[in-house]
Amino acid sequence: MRYALVIAAIGVITAVDFKLRVNHTTVALMFLVAVLLASAYWGLRYAVVLAVGATAAFNFFFLPPVGTFTIADPQNWVALFAFLITALVASNLAERARREAVQSKQRRRDVERLYGLSQRLLASENVLELLNALPLYVQETFSVGSVAVMAADHPTVYRSSLDAVFDETVLRSTLLRGEPITQGGVSYVPLRLGMRTVGALGVTGDELSREALDALGGLAGLAIERARALEALSKHRAEQEHERLRSALLDSVTHEFRTPLTSIKASVTTLLSGARLDEQGRGDLLTVIDEETDRLNRLVGEAAEMAQLDAGMFKLDLQPHSIGDALEPALLDAKASLEHHPVEVIVASDLPKVRIDVQRIREVLMHLLENAGKYSGPGVPIKVTSEVKDDRLLTSVADRGPGIDSFEQSLIFEKFYRGQHQRYSAPGTGMGLAIAKVIVETHGGTIGVVSQLGSGSVFSFSLPLEKRL
Repeated sequence: MRYALVIAAIGVITAVDFKLRVNHTTVALMFLVAVLLASAYWGLRYAVVLAVGATAAFNFFFLPPVGTFTIADPQNWVALFAFLITALVASNLAERARREAVQSKQRRRDVERLYGLSQRLLASENVLELLNALPLYVQETFSVGSVAVMAADHPTVYRSSLDAVFDETVLRSTLLRGEPITQGGVSYVPLRLGMRTVGALGVTGDELSREALDALGGLAGLAIERARALEALSKHRAEQEHERLRSALLDSVTHEFRTPLTSIKASVTTLLSGARLDEQGRGDLLTVIDEETDRLNRLVGEAAEMAQLDAGMFKLDLQPHSIGDALEPALLDAKASLEHHPVEVIVASDLPKVRIDVQRIREVLMHLLENAGKYSGPGVPIKVTSEVKDDRLLTSVADRGPGIDSFEQSLIFEKFYRGQHQRYSAPGTGMGLAIAKVIVETHGGTIGVVSQLGSGSVFSFSLPLEKRL
């Protein structure tokens, strides 16, 4: 079709120029413009055919003697060859410019695709997850047939689809040799990180240039190493956190265990010493032993419960209850910490019931009440309120203690954390609020604190209400 159009263009230009009887220069320029257009839009081969055909038509119809291919005037020979050479050179330059424009457009498209692929690869922070997703990402981004990938430390071949067939031997050879291989319509490229090969990639089809494949190999190799580095960093941070928690636990347990053990040891030593004690003295020492043993038992229980909650090895017994079902026994549990404080409870009798594990919420309230009692001075009142706010039941415990600064408010619910100024002034392991936080969040609620130094603190937790139809 295009060759026919080339011949037709020669005929039209010849007919128009012949009919209008234009001069030779105009004819040559019109033919030259046609050659340039053919080269720019169709390619060099069509331009060459047009240039040769235009030269023949120029000679036959416009150079004397007209109607023959004979040229009488030597100057016309020069003009004819000058036109032919000009047409060929111009068409070659136009073809080169067109080819470079196409290549530039292709490179720009490859860069855009590589950028899009890099954005998708950044979302993966696990090597196995990345290797599973990489073939499909490449296939979707570059619109190729199928893709397979293999990492140096993961011998499994990951494919974009189950029916994708690749020669695993060639893929492994590419990985070991670190050199690209093309075989059977499949391009195999190494995934490089600098001079080191971290994997190999296979792509079917010839849609991608060698430069694009090399860039793809470098990008995929960098993504794999990034994911591997993030895994190592996460493991290192986990080990650091484990070490921090272990040190905090040892510090907390050592401090908290020392006091009751000292009291028990002193009481037992006194009883065993044979000292003359009346019944009241013996009773007081036995009471100390009993109370401090209970305290030790509670410390061990809190540590075991924290480990259980962290591991998720517990189930909630959710039943409809009023908040009072948990609050009244919690007040009894915290009686020892509250005996020197007047407690004001403001809970309306018509509050709706909520689905809770009443024993767990009782534990949350007990920790909040004990904290309020421990960190408030003797005789300072403690206020407990519960009300409906939006679609949640909000329960608060307010004290008039020393308050918590803004920095510590963000840490107060962390395991084993205790306030800088209260760390050694009040007993505790720093696990109570952490336990309360896990329990409340497992119920689908939230817990927080509002505090001001010198004015006390308000600890609140909210629980979702059942939706009424």
